Amino acid sequence: MANGKKVGVLISGRGSNLAALIDACAADDFPAEVAVVISSRPDAAGLGFAEKAGIPAVALDHSAFDGREAFEAELDATLRAHDIELVCLAGFMRLLTTGFVETWRDRMINIHPSLLPAYPGVNIHERVADDGVRITGCTVHYVRTDMDNGPIIAQSAVPVLSNDTADTVAARVLAAEHRLYPLALRMVADGTVRVSGERVVFSGAETEAPPLFSPQPTR
Repeated sequence: MANGKKVGVLISGRGSNLAALIDACAADDFPAEVAVVISSRPDAAGLGFAEKAGIPAVALDHSAFDGREAFEAELDATLRAHDIELVCLAGFMRLLTTGFVETWRDRMINIHPSLLPAYPGVNIHERVADDGVRITGCTVHYVRTDMDNGPIIAQSAVPVLSNDTADTVAARVLAAEHRLYPLALRMVADGTVRVSGERVVFSGAETEAPPLFSPQPTR
C-alpha cells in the first residue's frame, strides 16, 4: 500500500512469522510495509526471506557488542535510518532494556505462542502438553519491559487433543500465528486499535466469534 506505515521486523531464527508479515504486506490494501529486517544472529535463516523479497536485511550479531545498551543503540540507529514507524518482534530472542522499550513504547509489538497471561516464558508447548490443557493459542501484544507482558491486541485459540505432543501443539499454534500476526499489524497500522492506559481500545464494532470447544461436544 502506498504510504503504508514502515515496519521493522526483528528476528533471531527461522523467520516464519516474518514470512507471513511479508506476504501480508504485499497486498495492495495492506496499511504497512516491511522496510527492514534485523537479526540478532548473522546465521538466522529468516534473513533469506527478506533478501528474496528485496527488503534490506541487516545482521547485528549481539555477541559482538559490549553489552545490551551498545547493541540496542545500534539497533535503534538502524531502525531510524530506515524511517521505521512500527517494530514487530518475530522470534527475536533478546530481552530488551527499559530504555529501548520506552523509546518505542506503543510502537512495538510481539507475538507469543500462548494465550497470555497464561504460559509466559519458554518451553510453552511442553508445559501445555504436560498440564493437560485443552485449549491454547497465541497472542499479539504491545511490548513492555516485563517479558511477555503488555496490552493485548489480538489472540487466537486452538484445541489441544488428547494424543497431542509438544510438537503437534506447536505446529497448530504456529499456523494460527501466521494468520494472527498480520491481522494484528493491520489493526495497529490503520489505527483500528490504540492503547489507553494499559488496555487496547478498538475503534468501531467488534464481531463476536463462536466459542471453541475442546473436545468438541457430540450433541
